[in-house]
Amino acid sequence: MLDASLRQIIATANGEFRPYDRYGAAIAGMSWIPLCGETGNGSYECFLLRMNAGARSKPHEHTGHEEFLVVDGELIDCDGQVFSSGDYVRFQPGSKHSSSTVDGCTLLVILRGNNRPLRADELD
Repeated sequence: MLDASLRQIIATANGEFRPYDRYGAAIAGMSWIPLCGETGNGSYECFLLRMNAGARSKPHEHTGHEEFLVVDGELIDCDGQVFSSGDYVRFQPGSKHSSSTVDGCTLLVILRGNNRPLRADELD
């Protein structure tokens, strides 16, 4: 029999996105709802990430795997690749990038390991 006390439901449709401050200072135009995992400890995290129109992520390198599902909108990677609603994207450890959005988007992010911040010139 199911022990309902062991189930957690997070109502994301009405969830309150908060400033995306996973690495300390909040990034302008980005907000999130942590869903599971231990934020920032380098193990495993899953969260919803909302990027407002014109938002841009900071350049970073993946120390572990990053995967995301584009729930709505479009995300543009630093090489011009466009990820559209319904696309599931995987980045391997060691990959480096930053992303932006013209009209805004929402992502379901699954992250293993922390991201290492980079300077823009380190993306080459």
